[in-house]
Amino acid sequence: MTSPLDHARALLARARDDFYVVRHLRGEADAPLWVLGFHAQQAVEKALKSVLSSRGIEYPRTHNLVMLVEMLRRAQIGLPPDADALGLLVPFGVLLRYEDVEGADPQHIDPERFDGFVVRTIDWAVEHLKKAD
Repeated sequence: MTSPLDHARALLARARDDFYVVRHLRGEADAPLWVLGFHAQQAVEKALKSVLSSRGIEYPRTHNLVMLVEMLRRAQIGLPPDADALGLLVPFGVLLRYEDVEGADPQHIDPERFDGFVVRTIDWAVEHLKKAD
């Protein structure tokens, strides 16, 4: 059985893998925005879950970053720098993967902003996991 900290480290490694996709595709003119958004959302989701896991907190199977941030808040865990803006990535976690959704506007955020969200959230998670060691 894997310890909560080992699980947290594995999630953080996967978050970095998703960030790799964002970092390498964001400069490509033909890179679909939904693909960049999906991998940014996934990287942030896994980083948030890694911190929850490192504290032994069970989290639901969800792509809802707002819910995960609220779980961190309730557990009195310091929030990532962009906590209040991470909800912008939520539609990319499920809805925009499959089709365009009426009322969802993925154009409201650019790939550079995806990159910043991911970098700052992963850095935040790394610091939390260092403290858990």
